[in-house]
Amino acid sequence: MWDIIIVGAGPAGMTAALYALRANKKVLIIEAKTYGGQIINASSIENYPGIESISGFDYATSLYNQVINKGAEIKYETVIHVDEDRVVTTDKGKYQTKSVILATGAENRKLRIEGENELVGRGVSYCATCDGNFYKGKDVCVVGGGNTALEDAIYLSNIVNKVYLIHRRSEFRGDEKYVEEINNINNIELVLDSIVERINGTDRVESILIKNLDNLREIKVDGVFIAVGQEPKNEIFKNVVDLDDKGYIISEDGVHTKVKGIYVAGDSRVKSLRQLTTAVSDGAIAATTAIKEAKEID
Repeated sequence: MWDIIIVGAGPAGMTAALYALRANKKVLIIEAKTYGGQIINASSIENYPGIESISGFDYATSLYNQVINKGAEIKYETVIHVDEDRVVTTDKGKYQTKSVILATGAENRKLRIEGENELVGRGVSYCATCDGNFYKGKDVCVVGGGNTALEDAIYLSNIVNKVYLIHRRSEFRGDEKYVEEINNINNIELVLDSIVERINGTDRVESILIKNLDNLREIKVDGVFIAVGQEPKNEIFKNVVDLDDKGYIISEDGVHTKVKGIYVAGDSRVKSLRQLTTAVSDGAIAATTAIKEAKEID
């Protein structure tokens, strides 16, 4: 019997584990992929209090080592079901626990267009900092209008020959400071009021088809970097938690779900701000709440 099982090894999940371990609880983290979540792909974190600048990989690895050294056990398995009696079922086994913290985060949203899935890893990428160096001296495009897309375009402009920044609206959603910087970079071309209709290529990306109003335009590129937001993967929990229309877990106070002993933390829940600071805050609150309420659970 585990005191707390945490589903997800991102910043929220690992922070929850840290707080539970410091309270001398027996903690299991279950993660389907690798530790760190989305933050591990960030080239630089510069808005975390007390740390002027750190790479996402270094931050995530430091937190992971801290948690493991405190005594957490981590299993790389895929959770397929959680029931009201707090039995967590994975593709490899079942685990009983007193409390469950759902901290599965969110994943990159896809464009869902022809050629996207077929060319992932062959020119289609969701991480500029991971794959940018493969496109030195080449032409690429970035799709999106938020901070991630703007940051990706700026980052890539220092590596590639040219960046086409494609956004479906006439104005960006990202911070003005990034927009101003982009306007001063010669090898970034803005393609506004436009959507990508299709990604072309056989073995690798060769071009994209852009639609602007009623006009179609083909742009030859070697890489397509997609940065159009994130989406949660919470369908497997819908039997025990309420989800909003976008699939995020609903919690009236940001930590409790509708089932006693099952909590939520991080980007997988409904919230107004998804940042590293709010993720670790969620994790700390979820763990301390679970510990406090454990005596009330049968």
